[in-house]
Amino acid sequence: MASSAAFLALSVLVALHLCCCHGQTDAAGSSSDVTAIYSLGDSITDTGNLIKEAPPGMFETIKHLPYGVTFGYPTGRCSDGLLMIDFLAQDLGLPFLNPYLGKNKSFDHGVNFAVAGATAMDPADQFNGRFFMPFSSNSLKVQLRWFKDFMKSSFNTDEDIRKRLQSSLVLIGEIGGNDYNYALFGKTNVTEVEKLIPGVVQTIVDAAKEVLEMGASRVIIPGNFPIGCMPTYLTSKGSSQPSDYDSMGCLKELNLFAAKHNTRLQRAIADDLRPSYPSASIAYADYFNSFLAILNTADSLGFDESSTKKACCGAGGEYNYDWRRMCGAKGTAACAEPEKYVSWDGIHMTQAAYRAMSRLVYHGRYLQPQILNLGELS
Repeated sequence: MASSAAFLALSVLVALHLCCCHGQTDAAGSSSDVTAIYSLGDSITDTGNLIKEAPPGMFETIKHLPYGVTFGYPTGRCSDGLLMIDFLAQDLGLPFLNPYLGKNKSFDHGVNFAVAGATAMDPADQFNGRFFMPFSSNSLKVQLRWFKDFMKSSFNTDEDIRKRLQSSLVLIGEIGGNDYNYALFGKTNVTEVEKLIPGVVQTIVDAAKEVLEMGASRVIIPGNFPIGCMPTYLTSKGSSQPSDYDSMGCLKELNLFAAKHNTRLQRAIADDLRPSYPSASIAYADYFNSFLAILNTADSLGFDESSTKKACCGAGGEYNYDWRRMCGAKGTAACAEPEKYVSWDGIHMTQAAYRAMSRLVYHGRYLQPQILNLGELS
């Protein structure tokens, strides 16, 4: 097997090749034309849908402090404060996206359909007793149905929907990470979980096609994070062999796995979506390499370099993460300065890290191609 570093280098080259070869420009116009955002995804994007369902389980704590402590109160976001979707809305001059399941909320400038814990594939199709079952059944298919129902109830005709989407931005993801998380948390080995990649990627691509068929002109599809750098996996999949870790202290095998998902997703975008919808702007958001960039430049970004792989809120241990005592549960505590940490609860990031990610992706070179034209930030 090729080394993790070699594969990651190949993945970056593939990404550059796919972007350069298509040479796609912002066919839909400048970012100032964006009047609404519609978002589908999981906890990376959820601004309050999961807590509206109030399911019992491991993430029930997001309804209470310290979740939302930087924001001032809990909002249903899996962080101490804002998410990337919030910073993107701000950059586009739009209000924060309200959750679809919220009552008496304004949806004039978009809707957030993302649900924490959601999978790309339907649980019944993918898990079927083989893996640990998800605690959220609101898969991408369900969210897509919500999206269609909302658009049909809000606009009179299909042509009205198309006109609305022509001036909108649609995010499909990040989604798919939980498909793998549930399997990996259920002790399934990485080689077996890799068999899920084709189905997960195809589900994402099929959802994008449905949105594009409705008239979407700007679509962003993020990839997966380098999960081998996350406290949750560093704790649960830790190894006694130094050779299993890279120079940043991340697990090579898990990052290699995430890179394989991302490479397949980028190829599907380049070879399937863009040729089929040449008038639309379809971008891949590189969460993988932008996250690694944060780790590599943590000190200059204001993070505590010694804590980049430790959770701010947890129950102790090398990475301050214990799945039996999640952030907010009895016996856990939050750090005094979340802005110094990349990870909030071992799974999700802090507001400071999401802000840094948002700048790298939406203002930098990690949106491929750069379809928003927001300008680079220092």
